[in-house]
Amino acid sequence: MAGVAVTADPLRIALIASSRYPIRQPFPGGLESHVWYLARTLSGDGHHVTLFAGPGSDRTLGCAHLQVRTLDVSHAARQDVSMPSMWFMQEHHAYLQLMLDLSGPLAESFDVVHNHSLHYLPVAMASAVPAPVLSTLHTPPTPWLESALAVRSGAGAHFAAVSRHTAAAWQHAVDDIEVVPNGVDLDSWPEGRGGPHLIWFGRLVPEKGAHVAVDAARRAGFPIVLAGPISDAEYFDRMIRPRLGSEVTYLGHLAQPELAAAIGGAAATLVTPLWDEPYGLVVAESLACGTPVAAFARGGIPEVLTPDCGSLVAAGDVQALARAIPDVVGRSRAAARAHARERCSERRMVDTYVGLYHRLARGHTRPRAQGKAAP
Repeated sequence: MAGVAVTADPLRIALIASSRYPIRQPFPGGLESHVWYLARTLSGDGHHVTLFAGPGSDRTLGCAHLQVRTLDVSHAARQDVSMPSMWFMQEHHAYLQLMLDLSGPLAESFDVVHNHSLHYLPVAMASAVPAPVLSTLHTPPTPWLESALAVRSGAGAHFAAVSRHTAAAWQHAVDDIEVVPNGVDLDSWPEGRGGPHLIWFGRLVPEKGAHVAVDAARRAGFPIVLAGPISDAEYFDRMIRPRLGSEVTYLGHLAQPELAAAIGGAAATLVTPLWDEPYGLVVAESLACGTPVAAFARGGIPEVLTPDCGSLVAAGDVQALARAIPDVVGRSRAAARAHARERCSERRMVDTYVGLYHRLARGHTRPRAQGKAAP
């Protein structure tokens, strides 16, 4: 880890992630990657970290682990007309048990609880937990979280967002949001020498727009490689597989070291979201590898990418993206790396969170976030 900071005032920190997905490589998505690096760095800095995440999470992170409790629903309950999907019930039960534990037998175990899940219960039940609960908003507003915000008392609940864009998207529901941009571990994403081809990486789902990146690369006359988990098999079979060929290669779902090598070996990264990205972690990871970026200007991406290390074009404009590629591949790789070091480092992110943890734990906080009343 770059710039390790060993603390003389260690905190007891509970990190809440997905109850379904393990925090381990290869990561299912950016949120799991974010929590993995955060847990590793906090533990490495000397804090006492306990992780709640899907079974099979990485045991080398230096964390304690809270068990994900499952529910054995009876046959009679399964037949009831009110029975939702089993996935919903298992997730609901896991977070309900967790929050009851944090307010009961584990009530004095933590100085701060940092919630990264997308579930409503850690927000709705935050006031029952003696320790302050900080929830990082990783997504645009969702109905379940808005419901939790509308009914909570406000006591004990605090919020951060991964970008100014995401904070603004939640302002109708939360008055006070700290902006803490995501960061990347520069040692894990080393500067590469580049290469003749482009790269696109991320979850292969419609809203990430890998097919658009392929079309832009073809228009510009550049080969492209794709990497990431096939999170939507129907999308991959319909929109990606027919585009594969000698100039379009799918590398698979790579572990982080292999992914970093692939990014560092590319001339440029194409970032083509068809939705408003809350932050744009792929941009930060690319820049850390010295790989300039051509991207659609959506969501939080303009907060990360600047003209010295890439190019922003109008959302959805494939022709503009193709026109930007020849210029972007000539941008300075050293400048891209320098930008990541200055603006996108994990050290900066973790230090900001730790400062916030200490403020919350001491009780010297900013005014508590108040949910706005529903009309």
